[in-house]
Amino acid sequence: MDNVDKVYNVIIQTPASEMLVSHAQFLAQVSETAAERLADEFLNKANSLEHMPERCPWLSGYSITEKKYRKLVFENYYMLVFQIVGDNVYIDAVVDCRSEYHWLLLP
Repeated sequence: MDNVDKVYNVIIQTPASEMLVSHAQFLAQVSETAAERLADEFLNKANSLEHMPERCPWLSGYSITEKKYRKLVFENYYMLVFQIVGDNVYIDAVVDCRSEYHWLLLP
């Protein structure tokens, strides 16, 4: 089956939105411009998942359910964590890759 023309519904889960706001608030203490860029780039990357979200690699690790989550890195240090369920892409988390995040993804 060719998924090139398929369009997915991208759903940003509440915890992911809250994580993004938290990261942006922290960043705004240093640079409001950087915080705005973070939010803009998040939206660009999230919207890009409407087409071919399967292009993103699987998120793997000791405590992460195998082949459940995919990842998309943006702004050098941040990562969208999402899963594809049917025609929907659920963005479940936005994490700073410089900090420990595996506890978010326990089965």
